[in-house]
Amino acid sequence: MTQAVVLDAPRRAAVHAVPPTPAFVHSGAKRALDLVVSIAALVLGAPLFLVVALAVRLTSPGPVFFRQRRAGLRGEPFTVLKFRTMWDGASESPHRDYVSSLVRARSDTPRDGIFKLVGDSRVTRVGRLLRRTGLDELPQLLNVIRGEMSVVGPRPPLEYEVELYEPWQLERLAVKPGLTGLWQVSGRNALDYVDMCTKDIEYIRQWSFAGDLAIVARTPFAMLFKSGQAA
Repeated sequence: MTQAVVLDAPRRAAVHAVPPTPAFVHSGAKRALDLVVSIAALVLGAPLFLVVALAVRLTSPGPVFFRQRRAGLRGEPFTVLKFRTMWDGASESPHRDYVSSLVRARSDTPRDGIFKLVGDSRVTRVGRLLRRTGLDELPQLLNVIRGEMSVVGPRPPLEYEVELYEPWQLERLAVKPGLTGLWQVSGRNALDYVDMCTKDIEYIRQWSFAGDLAIVARTPFAMLFKSGQAA
């Protein structure tokens, strides 16, 4: 199968024209925070990881992990990891159509937060629980350790999502995507797609190490109250 190109030449040029915040991109402190948080979470959360992996494997046929291409720093594609929440081999067409409606700011699409389709029959019973708690995102700690993601940053967009971006939204790709971010801790389920992009760009332009620490501290509470579920 031919892999989709994340960005055509004009869009890639537009992304590279976005000036990243030097302190953000080159901060050794930010990378250190990524490694400390992700490694600690993997070590301390190992029993939970095992329980989730067994639950996924024993309740539906297929692999434990779901792999999907996303757009990373400067639009470069990488493979994001999740615990599988859908039946193996489920079509992505419903989600593609739904994302298209969100990016185009349609307000008549029933939703349970951004990217969460209501009554999606492709999702397993265990998968619904994992999505509701955000536990399906835990394998992305490995993406952080590999340097493809950061603990804090914009969520990694889907390739077909980026194809629909307006020029101003491309600034989301100026930095590494993150596990959590300003959008997730600012009432995720109450915000629409434009609000999400605006929050992400606000984060990029106003980045500080202290801000990252604050977002990390607020993330468990956002997850607890279902306002921090990631896409």
